Amino acid sequence: MKTKNLIVALILSVGLFTTSCNSSDENEGDTIAPIVGKWQYVKSGTNVGGAETLVDYPGNVSGCDHDFIDLKLDNTAVAGNYDSTVSPCALTTVSGTYDRGDSKVTVTVNGVTTTYDIVNLTATELKLKDGNNVYVFIR
Repeated sequence: MKTKNLIVALILSVGLFTTSCNSSDENEGDTIAPIVGKWQYVKSGTNVGGAETLVDYPGNVSGCDHDFIDLKLDNTAVAGNYDSTVSPCALTTVSGTYDRGDSKVTVTVNGVTTTYDIVNLTATELKLKDGNNVYVFIR
């Protein structure tokens, strides 16, 4: 379950890292926010019929740092997952790639490709949506 959550976190964040330099009409109106860096996974939830319900991310282990996604300048990402099952706050990481489009991020991890809508991207918050699922990261 932790591995799945880690992959979801990586997939959600990886695509948000890239910025576009294309000047075609396809990208007009894009907001290019700085997304390079380490994003902590803090909330998850749903958006059904416009009603958003978020809770603290259940994958974060009490007493440990938050699970994270570290977005790299070269379109790679590292997702970190803290787990205390074997030893206190043991960190496991998974690497992947991402590609950011107009308002979407496509992430590939372990051969699985997922596309997310970018709901919000500021200097301190990243919010992604996949169907009815919502994920919030802070920096």
